[in-house]
Amino acid sequence: MSQNANRPNMVITVLCGTLTSLVVIGFARLAYGIILPAMRADLGLSYQQAGILSTVTALCYVCFVLAGGLAAARWGAKASVMFGMLTVTVGFVGLAFAANFWLVMFLMGLLGFGTAFAFAPMVALLATWFPEKRGLVIGCMTSGVGLSVLVSGMLVPFLFSTFGDQGWRVSWGVFAGVALFVAAMIALFVRNTPKANTSTSGGLPADEKWRIYRNPRVLIVAITYGIIGLGYITQSVFMISFMVESGHSAAMAGRYLAMMGLLSIAAGPLWGWLSDFWGRGNALAMCFLLVITAIGLPLLQQTLPFFFFHFLVMGVSVNGLFAMIQTSATDQVAPRYIPIAFSFATLFFAVGQFMGPAIAGWLIETTGGFIVPFGFTFTVMSVGFGLTLLIRRFPNEWAVGEPDAAPVSSS
Repeated sequence: MSQNANRPNMVITVLCGTLTSLVVIGFARLAYGIILPAMRADLGLSYQQAGILSTVTALCYVCFVLAGGLAAARWGAKASVMFGMLTVTVGFVGLAFAANFWLVMFLMGLLGFGTAFAFAPMVALLATWFPEKRGLVIGCMTSGVGLSVLVSGMLVPFLFSTFGDQGWRVSWGVFAGVALFVAAMIALFVRNTPKANTSTSGGLPADEKWRIYRNPRVLIVAITYGIIGLGYITQSVFMISFMVESGHSAAMAGRYLAMMGLLSIAAGPLWGWLSDFWGRGNALAMCFLLVITAIGLPLLQQTLPFFFFHFLVMGVSVNGLFAMIQTSATDQVAPRYIPIAFSFATLFFAVGQFMGPAIAGWLIETTGGFIVPFGFTFTVMSVGFGLTLLIRRFPNEWAVGEPDAAPVSSS
């Protein structure tokens, strides 16, 4: 690439991406489940209200994820990420002081809104700056999610024990401090690519956007990402309950979940690095096959060894699956279209996350058990595996390119 000599330091830029993932996915979305019990008790919220708060965050993310990609394409990824990170910071600060349900609901929506402008544009920025190591850098960014689970799982209980009933407020305040620090790092060290600085200030015409949205290869990747969203959220929400209902202790389930989280921190970078020379499609198909195997194990037997190997195999593969499908979304289009293509694919993922718990919850209530919902998840994920075999056969040329650009991809 002509910009090689002027590229920012890869380690620092990737670190900014990893920390962005830690804040906007880990702290702004996943940590809510850990903070919720104390927060609900202190504010006097019902379980229905607690569920509404989580739904509002997810809904705002779904509604604005495309806008985040368009903002990055128009004003540059750095501006979009900074806006999103500062918005999330404001949400954290507000939650540290909020005292009524309606204000909390607005602030939880603000977290989803900010995430939409920060996460996908940061992925796009890393993919554009470091195309020859695209799998590795996006894999490192996905490790921020596993890291956040580990950090929040240790930090939040410590803050609860130290500050008592106000521990949940202090937790949101600490998250705000971390988010502000990450925003400062992004401001200092992250740069837009030269093409983004010179060619996107006027935005993209509608016909160019629709070239991306209607492209069959982009759609296949997006649908696959949606299936992953449905399968992953079902596993993360209900697998612990499945294990406990099968007669095993919650403490043992927690240990298995912690093992999965630790393994996932290293899995993303390793799979990403592997895909950069083995081929994106090959690595994606292998990750998908491992995840399907993991989901199928508890369907065969509900004994402790089968659950152990479920969490073990998920730990070594699921973050790699995220890294591979996210990288595949960036591989399909020319660099200037990456923010839009990735945000479009992420919309499908977010919709899948909406549908998964609703469908699985209904099946659990209807059948009185977990075999049918996880059998459904296994079937849907098997369809996704079939789509990865199509992705594996994609040609190396961009699906949506520019007339004056040389085609480069890594299917």
